[in-house]
Amino acid sequence: MNNEKTLENLMAAFAGESQANRKYLAYSQKAEKEGKLNAAKLFKAAADAETIHALRELEVAGKILSTSENLKDAVAGETHEFKNMYPEFIEVAKAEGNKAAVSIFTFAMKAEEVHAKLYQEALENLDETEEVFYYLCPVCGNIEKSVPEKCSICGVSGEKFIKY
Repeated sequence: MNNEKTLENLMAAFAGESQANRKYLAYSQKAEKEGKLNAAKLFKAAADAETIHALRELEVAGKILSTSENLKDAVAGETHEFKNMYPEFIEVAKAEGNKAAVSIFTFAMKAEEVHAKLYQEALENLDETEEVFYYLCPVCGNIEKSVPEKCSICGVSGEKFIKY
């Protein structure tokens, strides 16, 4: 049985559902800021529904492997983003004079490099049983293993970091 088109459709559905999740979360936050709490709750519920769809599609597509394989995939993806994707995006944004895009792409590029290193470290220490905590910068997406005084990428105060 040939499932090429179905696999292609599963991955297209996964991409669409993933984007809808993020978009609806953004809409929920906006509605909340405007005091439109019912709309905010609906957007949040729909975002969670889209996550359910996306995760099931990814699973049926056979893309969720062992943790070791998933970490290797994550390293490769993050490395592509900081070495190839974002540098190209930054150049285009600079050429078009879009300073806001240059800034957000630069923050993301630097954070993706950190993510790749952390995934590689996790892969190398996969059987370690000592619990590790991670701290997320809510401005640029940088991740640290301890709370910094300030973010090394965007400079936000370490007090704002979110613990995982």
